[in-house]
Amino acid sequence: MTDETGIDIEPGASTAEANAVPGWFWVAAVAVLLWEAVGCFMYVSQVTTDPATLPLDQRAMWAATPAWMIGAYAVAVWVGLIGAVLLLMRRRLAAPVLLVSLIAVVVQFSALALVPQLRETTSSDMLAVPIFIIIAGYIIWQFAKLSSKRGWLR
Repeated sequence: MTDETGIDIEPGASTAEANAVPGWFWVAAVAVLLWEAVGCFMYVSQVTTDPATLPLDQRAMWAATPAWMIGAYAVAVWVGLIGAVLLLMRRRLAAPVLLVSLIAVVVQFSALALVPQLRETTSSDMLAVPIFIIIAGYIIWQFAKLSSKRGWLR
């Protein structure tokens, strides 16, 4: 048997029982909140750092970083934090908000390919971090979409 959203439910189970939020949802939602909070902390740390205190290689990266990359970083982390809070509040708006955050992450890290000075100062070993962050953002967005589809978000 399926409910009005097309989700399979057990015979005799009510829609409310079928849409009951599993315990792992809360664990995942708190993990998303912590991930986004760490991103916000890293952003604040970066924008408040005095470039003169950095080693020469990091100072070169700092100088090559375009303002639009830092702006996309701000959108990615702060909108992501809002999306994580909406997820914990079980609001459907979490999925589109987290999609905006994911798009901002992709825009942010596109600078590594688009800005020659930044590309030259970034080692290939450092490229694993942006790839991991993009994958994590995609998984978070998919989790929010699944939660909405399953009726866990209102």
